[in-house]
Amino acid sequence: MRQAVQAFIISGVLLTAAGCGTATGPTPGAPAVPGTASAPPAATLAAEASTRSSCQALGEVYSKHIPPFAEALSKMVTGNKNAAGDQDSQRQVQQTLNAFATAIRESTQSSTDPQVRTDGKQTADKMQAKAADAGFFRAIKTSEEVNTVLGPTLTEWLAPVARHCS
Repeated sequence: MRQAVQAFIISGVLLTAAGCGTATGPTPGAPAVPGTASAPPAATLAAEASTRSSCQALGEVYSKHIPPFAEALSKMVTGNKNAAGDQDSQRQVQQTLNAFATAIRESTQSSTDPQVRTDGKQTADKMQAKAADAGFFRAIKTSEEVNTVLGPTLTEWLAPVARHCS
């Protein structure tokens, strides 16, 4: 499980360094006119800069919030096996997921790209809905299930914002 956590931390750092899909070269398929070079319009450059900034902020959010979420999930599975301990562990996981969602919302709401703002809100809403679903966390009993939450499930939750940063 430790390897999965490390892999997610490393991928979060890589997300920070991602180019954010902001190529500034000519548009593929556009006809080339020999001897002319035109700069992209200022609005395009501003949108690319905003997206790049949002991607950097998302990378920082990911790097900051994945370790506590992963640790809380792991403790929930391996921790105290009495009812009070289970409830405390589950509450901790829910709090870390809520904090993660709030940070995603905050990091995308200032973007000048309305789609980034919409996708940030969608991602945060989905994560907060899962954080409120106690049954979701009660169903996580093994390290393999923790890895599934930290892998495919988390990837699915983050997909709306991640597509802007690839």
